[in-house]
Amino acid sequence: MTKQDIDEIANTEVLKDNFDSPWKEAVEHYFQEFIAFYFPEAYAEIDWSKEYLFLDQELRAVVQDAELGKRFVDKLVRVTLQNGDENWIYIHIEVQGTRQAEFAERMFVYNYRLYDRYRRPIASMAVLADEHKHWKPTTYGFTVLGCKHTLEFPVAKLTDYHDKVDQLLALDNAFALITAAHILTQQTRKENQARYEAKLRLVKILYQRQWDKQRVIDLFIVIDWLMKLPEWLDQQVWHVIETIEESEKMQYITSVERIGIAKGRAEGRTEGLAEGRVEGRAEGQSKLLRKLLEHRFGDLPTWAINKLNNAPEPDLETWGEAVLTASTLEAVFEDNKAH
Repeated sequence: MTKQDIDEIANTEVLKDNFDSPWKEAVEHYFQEFIAFYFPEAYAEIDWSKEYLFLDQELRAVVQDAELGKRFVDKLVRVTLQNGDENWIYIHIEVQGTRQAEFAERMFVYNYRLYDRYRRPIASMAVLADEHKHWKPTTYGFTVLGCKHTLEFPVAKLTDYHDKVDQLLALDNAFALITAAHILTQQTRKENQARYEAKLRLVKILYQRQWDKQRVIDLFIVIDWLMKLPEWLDQQVWHVIETIEESEKMQYITSVERIGIAKGRAEGRTEGLAEGRVEGRAEGQSKLLRKLLEHRFGDLPTWAINKLNNAPEPDLETWGEAVLTASTLEAVFEDNKAH
């Protein structure tokens, strides 16, 4: 297909970008390179010869709080240090995709909640992937009656790299490439032709690096997930990949792997839609139940609001039944203990 052909229909289909899934996959898959790229001082203090452990379920159990906003990624990782009194600590990582007033407060709250649970040092770190270059929160706290409580946390800001894409693409680090892909995705929003050309550039770099097969495939999946294109342009990308593999006498992405990539992308979309439906349904139930409770018992105390905000669907359904017969607000929630 010629450039003129692309020009004629380049912008006829606009796809909604999805940054969450590829970032989640990449942070876990390339965690060591993630820390090395964004937080080199922390990288130098970690003993990478020791195993590190992701604790996603533990994190969700500790920090569930719908009032503190959504984010691309939140991870809790247990790592071993090179030296010091504590030979292992927890790292709490946030990748934040939008400017948000509550962000620094969330970092503060999650840090002290995690410390309260584990009684171990918690290192909180954030990557800000939004497009507002002057928004860069690094601290949160308060001072009252001589008591000062403050959290300062290191931040990496992707807008700092907006004019350094060429330098990023010259580095031998997975997250340098992923950062460039993220920036190029933002810069080519609603511009299919420009995104197609940017995606081809990244794909060609994958093959030029002489990386091992699995690394090429894994990074291509992240790039492909980030840089969505209409199906007809996607086919052009696959045609270029086939041409490169034929000319270089290498076969990295086989037809079977290509099917797997497409299936994984579709399953990711389905899973995201399912999660969104569940979250939306629970949020709606929570709001309705709050109105019912306020109608019966007046303004709700903070503890009751927190319960409603953090409750799974089954609890909300149980409380919804109890509100019809309970004589007090406390009884609504106590009834749940019997179930």
